[in-house]
Amino acid sequence: MFNDIGGLELAALVVLAVLIFGPDKLPKLIQDVTRTIRKIRAFSESAKEDIRSELGPEFKDFEFEDLNPKAYLRKQLAENEDLKDLKELRSSFDLKKEIEEVADAVNGTERADAPGTSVPAAVGGSATGAPDLLKKREKLDRDERPPFDADAT
Repeated sequence: MFNDIGGLELAALVVLAVLIFGPDKLPKLIQDVTRTIRKIRAFSESAKEDIRSELGPEFKDFEFEDLNPKAYLRKQLAENEDLKDLKELRSSFDLKKEIEEVADAVNGTERADAPGTSVPAAVGGSATGAPDLLKKREKLDRDERPPFDADAT
């Protein structure tokens, strides 16, 4: 819980506690706090034991820490050594390549290094001869208004 508190911070907390509560009240305050923490721990342990007894013998190995998703996944992955399929799947998937392919498809260009592709689409039209709707026109017609851009307003 307090793994990230350094020595200087701990000393500052002690000095602050002495200044706030005074040296004569501080020992009694520490005793009260430790007594309260012990009561809370005892209550927590008795509640855990009650839950385990109510669940029955099937759940005698049940740990409440397993309810934390990170701890549960870490435990399951440590127990299962059959991760070869997962490692193969992970090695076969290249996220950067997939993102580049999607970006090229959105931009209307084709990658020259991709298998089965040809030269990028011609300017002003695609490889099929249809107009490229994603490309901006350089100049508007004489009486034509520019398109409305909701993001620009």
